[in-house]
Amino acid sequence: AKIVLMQANYVQRLRLTFSKDGPARYIGHLDLARTLERSLNRAGIPMAYTQGFNPRPRLSFAAALPLGYTSAYELADIWLFEEMAPQAAPDQMMQKMAPGIQITAVKQIPLKYPSLQSVTSSARYVAAPFEAPKMTDLSHRVEQLLAEQSLFRERKRGKGKVKRYDLRPLIVELASDSDRYGDTILKMTLLLMSGKTGRPDEVLAALDLDPLAARIHRTFITLVEPDPSS
Repeated sequence: AKIVLMQANYVQRLRLTFSKDGPARYIGHLDLARTLERSLNRAGIPMAYTQGFNPRPRLSFAAALPLGYTSAYELADIWLFEEMAPQAAPDQMMQKMAPGIQITAVKQIPLKYPSLQSVTSSARYVAAPFEAPKMTDLSHRVEQLLAEQSLFRERKRGKGKVKRYDLRPLIVELASDSDRYGDTILKMTLLLMSGKTGRPDEVLAALDLDPLAARIHRTFITLVEPDPSS
């Protein structure tokens, strides 16, 4: 009976592609969900909500973006209780959208398609250190890191807990480059899977760069399965 109630609560699933920049870079993951909910409701989007004493919008993200990061490519699925034309959705959604969030594409996704979190494969990032070393020095550091068979590091887990892990297999691609202004940047592709997620700040630390002294921008998220609406 519970499953029937949940299925009857929505009729359409839309996948949003959006960017997060400007003031939105300081919106944390939980606050981002609330911000999107408020903005979509104000724009008259017929969002479906969960049943029960504490109804929540049927909204899910591909992957949390750390506070302070910017992104050109975030993914979120929303479930609606009334159908709307995907091609007309971006304009309506942007009518009341919070500053720094730009809906760039909307596609319809089958209701029974797997959750976004379960089909993410990897993500691409660009990191721009505020005080980058010379290109030759940085290229040498990258070569040394990629030549390593393993890069054991530690992550803090809760109060006093530390998890030891190998960073090297989480790095798919890593290269030094320069942007259009001639500034030194790092381009990286990192795994984005359950239990196997690479973090740009940890790659920077492994290169002896201060993760807090760099601008980190996500440029793409790759999914395991092709988008069924494409």
